[in-house]
Amino acid sequence: MSDPLQEAAYAVLLPAFAELELDDAVRRHLQRGGVSILLGETRDEYLARRMSFERRRAETQGHFIRIAETAAACAGGPVLIAVDQELGGIQRLHHLVPGMPSAESLKDLSCEEIEARSYEMASSARVMGINLFLAPVVDVVTGVNPWLHNRNLGADAAQVARIACAFIRGVQRAGVIATAKHFPGHSQTEHDPAVARATVPGSLVALSDGLEVFRKVIAAGVQAIMPGPAVFPALDPLQSASTSEAAIGLLRDRLGFDGLIISDDLDAVSILRGNSLADTAVAALRAGAHLLLVSSHAGLDDLAQAIVDAVAAGRLDAQRLLGAAEKVRAHAQASRAQVEAGLYVSYPFAGGHMTRRVVR
Repeated sequence: MSDPLQEAAYAVLLPAFAELELDDAVRRHLQRGGVSILLGETRDEYLARRMSFERRRAETQGHFIRIAETAAACAGGPVLIAVDQELGGIQRLHHLVPGMPSAESLKDLSCEEIEARSYEMASSARVMGINLFLAPVVDVVTGVNPWLHNRNLGADAAQVARIACAFIRGVQRAGVIATAKHFPGHSQTEHDPAVARATVPGSLVALSDGLEVFRKVIAAGVQAIMPGPAVFPALDPLQSASTSEAAIGLLRDRLGFDGLIISDDLDAVSILRGNSLADTAVAALRAGAHLLLVSSHAGLDDLAQAIVDAVAAGRLDAQRLLGAAEKVRAHAQASRAQVEAGLYVSYPFAGGHMTRRVVR
């Protein structure tokens, strides 16, 4: 495919799937310009905040190595291979990597200890071809929040920032991109945004603790940030943070974040808010997101075409789309450059290749 706009439309899509095989839709996505995939979990696993017993028993490092290699072969180049690997929440890689302490136990560890543990865990993930964590969760939860129950680091902003920054330093030192989520901080929300419209009440002053944590993780060098799915009336009474120009503008312009902006799941009821997935994707790009999290079963070809059509209709600036795609490609390319620069070496293993960090 030689149409730059169509290639860019695929490049800004991050399709999630629960299996460890690339179906035809995901293969086409990668062959037509896509450069990222998310190895996700089932709805039951998401709700349980843990991988199923069957998955934990059956999955091996070899499965991840093969899917990473297949994805790169389909794309003809480097690919971002993402997983949820949260602290105290969803841990997609379960026993395949060294475990992290519980959220409560992390409070008793020094920054150096957290960074070391995070580095060890992320290094094992990098060996399998994983180069993007949709973690850590840095929301400072001070009220009712069923969505982030058992997924957050607590109500103390300073402690959340301390743990998150140490985690980010360790993960990124191992060659894995960390993603701080969910901007600007979901301190409380009565509903699960995956299944209902969610709102975070309060004034801009009420958001200050959450914003301070994001300032600190940006200062720590976090490479990616995910705006959340709820509406923040103090910023934008109509759009979720993932589709709001005001929310993403705050992140980019006032907090000075110049890294990768990844939307939350666009299938979430609180993000869709009665709109079509195609219109929601265009809104996220127009707001300033670079990479759009969607289901691999969402009709990736139709979604990419809808993005191109939005450019043709004048509803999305062509340079905004091309710039977002280039941002995603640059992060994927940087991951490969680490290998080529000698930070990692590859060698044959069990029918595939493993990547090991060179200690210098």
